[in-house]
Amino acid sequence: MGNLPPAGLRHRNDAPPPPPTSHLLRRPITGPAMVLMFRRIRKYQCMQLMTTCLVVSVMMVCWEQLDDGVVSRVKSYSYRYLVNSFADVNRSLTVAREDARVFSGFSYLLDHPDKCADQDVLLLLFVKSSPENAERRSAIRSTWGNQSYLRSALGATVKVLFALGAPQPEEAPSWTRRSRAGLQERLVREDFLHGDLIQQDFLDSFHNLTLKLLLQFHWTHHRCAHARFLMTADDDIFIHTPNLVRYLRHASGEGAADLWVGKVHRGAPPNRSKQSKYYVSEAMYPWSTYPDYTAGAGYVVSGDVADRIYHASLTLNASLYIDDVFMGICANAVGVSPQEHPFFSGEGKAPSHPCIYERMVTSHGHVGDIGALWAAATHPGVKARTSGLWGRLYCAAVKVSLLCAPYNNAYPCKAAFL
Repeated sequence: MGNLPPAGLRHRNDAPPPPPTSHLLRRPITGPAMVLMFRRIRKYQCMQLMTTCLVVSVMMVCWEQLDDGVVSRVKSYSYRYLVNSFADVNRSLTVAREDARVFSGFSYLLDHPDKCADQDVLLLLFVKSSPENAERRSAIRSTWGNQSYLRSALGATVKVLFALGAPQPEEAPSWTRRSRAGLQERLVREDFLHGDLIQQDFLDSFHNLTLKLLLQFHWTHHRCAHARFLMTADDDIFIHTPNLVRYLRHASGEGAADLWVGKVHRGAPPNRSKQSKYYVSEAMYPWSTYPDYTAGAGYVVSGDVADRIYHASLTLNASLYIDDVFMGICANAVGVSPQEHPFFSGEGKAPSHPCIYERMVTSHGHVGDIGALWAAATHPGVKARTSGLWGRLYCAAVKVSLLCAPYNNAYPCKAAFL
């Protein structure tokens, strides 16, 4: 008796076992319920099949774009960071000097061979311009390209020149069409007034931008080789020339050599989309990536690099019409690598704020607003607002909010902390 469990527990253990669970299973579905269930399954499978077909169709239609945007980028970066050798590119594009001369042997229509004579030139600044962009050139002369201002306010000798090709007839009805000769006459008059146009006799077009690049380096070598720095820029960018002059003076004081600075593109693949104006065929450039280069909107090289680029161009095939990429090929051939400057804008427009003006060098996409931006960026109040402990703390917060925003494409987020 002493080993028996308590009465309550003994009662539970002695209870009959529970009935088998099989009788608790749901009864088979029959009749209308089964028909309804099969309809739901069939509808779900149909939707799944349609979704799959839609995705496959989109991929088939957009495969070329997907390949350009994803696969080519993967191949490009793999080559750039695993192989990183462009010896085959250099060998393939090397030609005899006589053959290379067809890209640079154009006669000058407008020239100023004595523009730099007997002067200590800190910067030779070439602006790539189209013949019809007279208003842009005028705006530049009165703002950031005003040589008199740079000399009087900053004590710097900066030579600003505009590089052009020959005009082509405008696309317009015959009764309003202005001839190529008429536009050239206006260029001659403009040059008579300002003396700053350098023009060669090749057709001015997007596909001849590399010829315009060669014009700049050849003119520099023969007419202004003693300039400490050479800059090439588009005519739709804004350059904060006071900030640029300060930067170049500092670099010159440190004995700048091997300097090539701007917005750097690393591991960029050729654009294989035939709908793009940047399309490059495999016949023209068969490799999966370009050498590193700076955005053509605006970059600076030291005088020694300008000389080496000139000599490299004498034996390279310049039929690749994307000028900033060809610059990268020339630089790679002579062992020069680009350096990133966070306040050189490649494609984006800089945010409008005094804390940005304090450090900016270039900003892209300015045509009608250059005058207003120049007045705002060089206003004496900018320095007063951004100096001192509180000014620096304020600007640090502003730059983080502006440059680290997802929609910003002018300067990198790291520029906010410099």
